[in-house]
Amino acid sequence: MRLPHILAALVMTAAPVAQAGVMLFGTDFAPEAAGATGSGSALLTWDDVAHTLAIEADWAGLSGTTTVAHIHCCTAVAGTGTASVAVTPNTLPGFPVGTSSGSYDVLLDLTDAATYTAGFFTGPGGGTAAGAEAALIQSFFDSTSYFNIHTNLFPVGEIRGFLTMQSVTELPEPNTYALLLLGLGAVAIARVRRNS
Repeated sequence: MRLPHILAALVMTAAPVAQAGVMLFGTDFAPEAAGATGSGSALLTWDDVAHTLAIEADWAGLSGTTTVAHIHCCTAVAGTGTASVAVTPNTLPGFPVGTSSGSYDVLLDLTDAATYTAGFFTGPGGGTAAGAEAALIQSFFDSTSYFNIHTNLFPVGEIRGFLTMQSVTELPEPNTYALLLLGLGAVAIARVRRNS
């Protein structure tokens, strides 16, 4: 069998190339209660293969100082209402306390039951981490989840914003890179043969 035929056979028998989706959800913060001040934004990156949720947030101009931050889910109507805390009991891990402005960055493991509150895990999550992840991400698509920051002056929440989808980025799976290398190898071998 000649080299081009071998390479073609290898390419044809390679596993199908799957795509991993990285989806971005974001929000702009606005005062949640009368007399509250402050602004900011949050960007959440969900990786549907690694089952992680990266959270980046920044805020400024709060009238109080930060105490806790949460993701709440799920309101009855998109973009309005209140809901129970869904992600991380108490507060998001490592969220800074005592600031009127700042930033926050964390990576959550959505396969870990401890990422969710007990009520969300057993309720919308159906008692499994996979169910909780699916319910949480669906709420992002539905705009029925919000991120809020609580302060000492506004213990129920000073600023918040409903999460909405921003974009989807397709990332190649490892098989894609293997096929690319295989193709580059074929080109290199063909050039060597042609020049000899």
